[in-house]
Amino acid sequence: MTAAVLSTRHPETAAILAVAEDGLAGFHERPFAVIAERAGLPEPLVIDRIRGLLEAGIVRRVRQTLNTGSLAHGALVAWKVPNDALHDAFDTLFRDDPFSGHVVIRSTDSNLPGAAFRLWTTVKVPQGFSLERHVALMGGVIGAEAWRIMPARCLFALGVGHVRRRSLEPGARADAPAAPLFPELTRLSPFEWEVLAALKEPLEPAELVSEPWRARARRLGLPYGRFLDAVRSFEEKGLIARFSAFLEHVKELPTGERVTRYNALFHWAVEPGRELDAGGEVGRHHIITHAYWREAGPEFGGVNIMAVAHGTEKDVLLAHKAAIDAHLAEAGIPVRYTTQFWGGRSEIKPSEILPAAYDAFCRQRGIDPDTMREEP
Repeated sequence: MTAAVLSTRHPETAAILAVAEDGLAGFHERPFAVIAERAGLPEPLVIDRIRGLLEAGIVRRVRQTLNTGSLAHGALVAWKVPNDALHDAFDTLFRDDPFSGHVVIRSTDSNLPGAAFRLWTTVKVPQGFSLERHVALMGGVIGAEAWRIMPARCLFALGVGHVRRRSLEPGARADAPAAPLFPELTRLSPFEWEVLAALKEPLEPAELVSEPWRARARRLGLPYGRFLDAVRSFEEKGLIARFSAFLEHVKELPTGERVTRYNALFHWAVEPGRELDAGGEVGRHHIITHAYWREAGPEFGGVNIMAVAHGTEKDVLLAHKAAIDAHLAEAGIPVRYTTQFWGGRSEIKPSEILPAAYDAFCRQRGIDPDTMREEP
């Protein structure tokens, strides 16, 4: 497959990715057929192209994603680490902590509140275990001087879709505010965890076939119908997010392209009581990939709304931010303080959410898992 065909700007490839990045909400028994229908292309071409993108490292993984806020304790963590230990801490959290997902070194344009917190990670700790104890454990490992744990009180936007966001005009937004989603843990049986573990693992190139889930059912020794029934029960419980082909959007691609160059974490401090209003207005803007209500505390100027946007030009992202600021003012939502943190070095991997995996993590390190459990 040629570099021209694999380019994210090739018409067929762009049409596929515009759907496959974050356009398939829910579970689909034949996900590539749905992508093909929406992209106006034959299913065999779609499968072959996504397989080529995955093998070339342009797509970093293809998988069924889950609403993990309903399955594990999660938070954004900002770490204050001595500058001379910053990159070693980054490597440790990315390489040795299965429960850290996004690992990013961030900076600000000036000495703003929280500027000393350069290392940022998403953390998810499986049910039954303590998020705070895990963060304290890893803080000791990396030599952190301080950290701030910021669980999401509410989610307003969650989706990637970098290809389809390329040509957005600043201020482009949905007709209505984003609906809030409140994290609430769902308890599962051992059988359900087993099926969920098989469902969530990334698909290998050889597994990119018209009905990819048949092989997963066979791996578990389950009749295909029973596997599908279990997955559909997850959907009824609100545990299924989307089927997605995740682009390698941070690093330069083998084709020489960069899908994005800048990763902005926008901060707003709004009056207490207006968080749902503000988050809904921020989350309706199409440029935003993630938007949350998180309490950042005095270290960050009382910020309580955070959102992420990506782009190839810094001034364009700032124009999007200015449009969102103007919209908040028009909506009658006063902002006491706002800024942005810029992403530098970053790595991304799915956070492990299986309780058995946390038990194994502790035992491999000579830690009694019971000492890491959450308080009853």
